[in-house]
Amino acid sequence: MAALATLRRRVAAERTDKTERITDNTLIRIAVDLLLRHSHQISGNTEAEMRRSLLGADINNQ
Repeated sequence: MAALATLRRRVAAERTDKTERITDNTLIRIAVDLLLRHSHQISGNTEAEMRRSLLGADINNQ
């Protein structure tokens, strides 16, 4: 959760148009959209296997 909050703060600070509020939930909704867009790539029996199927073998467990 701390990494998500850090990302939110960075994204919010770097924007040029600050009319829309950016929250942790904003980023979570984007992540869900990305997951659903690539749902055809999901395979595996465990969380780690499914993560690798989407993100590759080099991804760290975060």
